[in-house]
Amino acid sequence: MSRRMVRRIDVTGVDGIHLAAWEFADPPKAGPEAVAGGAPEPGAAPRALDSRGETQRRKPPGVLLLHGLMGRASHWASTARWLTDRYRAVALDQRGHGRSDKPDEARYDREAYVADAEAALEQLDLAPVALVGHAMGALTAWQLAAKRPDLVQALVISDMRASALGEQSQREWEEWFTSWPVPFATLADVRRWFGEDDPSLERSRASRGEFFAEVMAEREDGWRPVFSPEVMMRVREAWVHDAHWDELAQVRCPTLVVRGLDGELGRAEAQEMVRVLPRGIYAEVTEAGHLIHYDQPDDWRRVVEPFLQAALPAGT
Repeated sequence: MSRRMVRRIDVTGVDGIHLAAWEFADPPKAGPEAVAGGAPEPGAAPRALDSRGETQRRKPPGVLLLHGLMGRASHWASTARWLTDRYRAVALDQRGHGRSDKPDEARYDREAYVADAEAALEQLDLAPVALVGHAMGALTAWQLAAKRPDLVQALVISDMRASALGEQSQREWEEWFTSWPVPFATLADVRRWFGEDDPSLERSRASRGEFFAEVMAEREDGWRPVFSPEVMMRVREAWVHDAHWDELAQVRCPTLVVRGLDGELGRAEAQEMVRVLPRGIYAEVTEAGHLIHYDQPDDWRRVVEPFLQAALPAGT
């Protein structure tokens, strides 16, 4: 099995919050290019001849990957690895998540998340970029695309609703967090509870268990989430009471709306989102729930990759 390459890049968000950005790639393959003067870095664009016949490297188009609530950048690792064939793909641990700062007193409003993503684009020199967002990360992505169309050339929205979810939804989430049997004795217990035993599940999903195993850390008394459930409720409070159709309508770039057949975004709402978007495209992944890129990674790639190649061609 080949060794996986992971590179961390420190980014500063608004209010001085320290954010962790990550690049994931397979090691470069040895070959004629390596012998001739070094293999390209992961995500590097093809080399071109300049006027003197010497090689120079073009800057590859950038892709910023934004996880959902409770997620982390590593959830995008497999997606980032196939993206690096054509793009420079970077996944961001958003504030309150992953390896980024999680201070209780920090801002967790929509403006802070959008400003963090904007700061990351500028500090990573990724723009003009394709934004790929899942759930909360998709909302951040389309709010940034509406705010800064000069930075965003393409957008992928994965299973995020534009309508208001309401107070009942927030209460259900609070009850759900309370139901977690923390601490978990082992990671196997994490996988089993979130993939099989969670009463909110309609059917077993091993991928969901793997997703939550990725956001657990071992403490003295067992395995607990790396995030604060109380902070997650504050993060969610900032968007559940509002609809986000107006901002969606302001997105000018080509936008792919992807829903899982068993996800949280219904077909009628997804198709209305496509209608509202000036340049919207609809895609559906069967046998997928909310975690499309985890449930059906091959089908996810089949719908996302051709869209990005058309909207953000490599080498341009």
